[in-house]
Amino acid sequence: MPNGFLRISLGACALLGILAMNAMAQDASPDGESGQPLSAICTDRPTKSNYACTVDPGHFQYEADIANLTASNEKGVTTDTWIVVNPTLKYGLASNVDLEANFAPFVSVHSHDLAGDRATDTGVSDLYLRIKYAFADMDGGTFQAAVIPYLKAPTAGPGIGNGAVEGGAILPINYKLTDTVTLTTAPEIDVLKNAIDEGHHISTAQLVNLGMSLPGNFTLYGELWGSWNFDPAGTVSQLSADAALAYGVTPYLQIDAGLNAGLNRNTPSLQGYVGISQKF
Repeated sequence: MPNGFLRISLGACALLGILAMNAMAQDASPDGESGQPLSAICTDRPTKSNYACTVDPGHFQYEADIANLTASNEKGVTTDTWIVVNPTLKYGLASNVDLEANFAPFVSVHSHDLAGDRATDTGVSDLYLRIKYAFADMDGGTFQAAVIPYLKAPTAGPGIGNGAVEGGAILPINYKLTDTVTLTTAPEIDVLKNAIDEGHHISTAQLVNLGMSLPGNFTLYGELWGSWNFDPAGTVSQLSADAALAYGVTPYLQIDAGLNAGLNRNTPSLQGYVGISQKF
């Protein structure tokens, strides 16, 4: 299945690449300038949500954790995972298409059990490559939708990654309920490596997110998230309740902080982070 999965994933990316080139051709003016003012920053953070917005053509954007700590406890083993600087780099290809890459240069996974045994693994993360194609923008931004296919390259070492090529697609949908409240859903399907052999299986995730604009350039987010991993070794479900606050320092610079609380035993009990995003 891995070879077939790769062919399908690469084919999907190639199809979106053709759509991107077509969109770029439609956007280009005779002198190669779009002539459009730079829009305010729109990010896929904080929380686990992705949004149906893309970076302006010809512009760059980064969205990064400054620090991210995940704490979990399973069968008496406590694991703390630190990620320091975890940037997603984006480049706008067209008014509705951008390319994205995510890679963390430092990850530390520390675990210990009740017997006092300890282990620490440090290294880089896996590399995630994505393309976002926003295919719907109706009623002046009241309803927006996009598709984000992605591939994961196994650049992380043992103890941090599973050494497998994986991938999937996310379908972020935004609906503006009022001038200050936006509802977001983002159904996701993933093709992941089996835990017990070299085969692959399906996993899916869904979330419901409410974002509320507050006075003073603040935005408050509340989210319920769940995932269902249909591994042949046994289905694993995860659930979390997430909250975050973002502050727009300027129209092109945002800082944020968030906290995710696990709602079942398979989900990390707590995850906290602070981050920054900027568009150029």
